[in-house]
Amino acid sequence: MGITLCVVGLGLIGGSLAIDLQRCAFASRVIGVDNNVTHQEEALKLGLVDEIMTLDEAVWLADLVVLAIPVNAIIQTLPKVLDLVSKDTVVTDVGSTKFPIVDVIKSHPKRSRYVPSHPMAGTEYSGPSAALKNLFQEKVSIICDKENSDEQAVDLVERMYRALYMDLLYMGAKEHDVHAAYVSHISHISSFVLANTVLEKEKSTKAIFDLASGGFQSTVRLAKSSPAMWTPIFLQNSANLLEVLDTYIEQMQEFRDLIADGDREELRKRMEEANRIRKVLG
Repeated sequence: MGITLCVVGLGLIGGSLAIDLQRCAFASRVIGVDNNVTHQEEALKLGLVDEIMTLDEAVWLADLVVLAIPVNAIIQTLPKVLDLVSKDTVVTDVGSTKFPIVDVIKSHPKRSRYVPSHPMAGTEYSGPSAALKNLFQEKVSIICDKENSDEQAVDLVERMYRALYMDLLYMGAKEHDVHAAYVSHISHISSFVLANTVLEKEKSTKAIFDLASGGFQSTVRLAKSSPAMWTPIFLQNSANLLEVLDTYIEQMQEFRDLIADGDREELRKRMEEANRIRKVLG
């Protein structure tokens, strides 16, 4: 028999979790929590959740609570959720930062009922209608600081991600935030900046639409992501991101100088070095 699942935040990630955890019978009952009334109605209409409740009501009834809200809201909400849960309830979050979140509840008496996690999956879309079946399949989920959580709590969160056909990795929260800055957060910043650069220089939006090829569209795709979600991520992980950005800007300046100098051989060499990413990504 499945568990009672409470999903706080019924957007892309929360909604997609709800869909697949019902389909695989991991959850027999899904309770949704969302401050946006339109999202509540849409989630019910789409069948993402069985019912909508207040946070206090839902948390008390749940076996597992998943916080799928922006990371600044997780920091505000997580302590309250831990105050409310029973000794048998497990809490996790799906935020893209980890250390600022674990740090805020490090001394909470129910800290061990919380399992920090981050499923590395998503799209550039948001809201309940963006929820997708199989969004997480064959992706990676990271569980952080597992030694600080009860074994039973970790086991339940692991079973949830395995039910979604995800691979699991384990690392510390600080280590996670460093890696996330390099492999996820910088990609979004690059996309936002490129989009603004093109919009600034190409005054005709029709020209952008007519000329945009697959390469441009794939590179700038992430610029359609939600600013409400990504602003707090960038600010929470600012120390790591600034280090990444400094390196990125240095690389961009060097590339610019090679183009300005007409240095064909060094340009080719730099691109060949970048081609090595094929061996990593396949």
